[in-house]
Amino acid sequence: MRIHVASDHAGYELKVALVEHLRSEGHDVVDHGAHTYDAQDDYPPFCFDAGEAVVAEPGSLGVVIGGSGNGEQIAANKVPGVRAALAWNLDTARLGRQHNDANVVAIGARQHSVDDALELVDAFVAEPFSGDPRHQRRIDLLTAYEQRA
Repeated sequence: MRIHVASDHAGYELKVALVEHLRSEGHDVVDHGAHTYDAQDDYPPFCFDAGEAVVAEPGSLGVVIGGSGNGEQIAANKVPGVRAALAWNLDTARLGRQHNDANVVAIGARQHSVDDALELVDAFVAEPFSGDPRHQRRIDLLTAYEQRA
């Protein structure tokens, strides 16, 4: 699966580990930065780039990483077509996909160990959308609102 990843300085070390992990699992990973550690960088451009790539490639997924994951989720959700979920435990990682057909997951690097964060991403990637009509109806409402002129 194609997975687009992005982080700021706070998530840089986790992102490096995640890219290696996902590639070892056979995924095609595209790294949207940060490509070097810079304590003064800002997360929005990295998250916008990853989100735009996910939308441009239906069926791909994204992972955005920062200190808490909150700002990264907000930034990714500014991209039309992105449905980013903040995952803080296995249930929220799975439910983001299962109920909301989330195509991006946000992870807080300062909130989780590397191993725990990798487990969250693995759960998100492995979980399919349920296709339940009530969940699809809600996604359709979100999409219609997003596409208003």
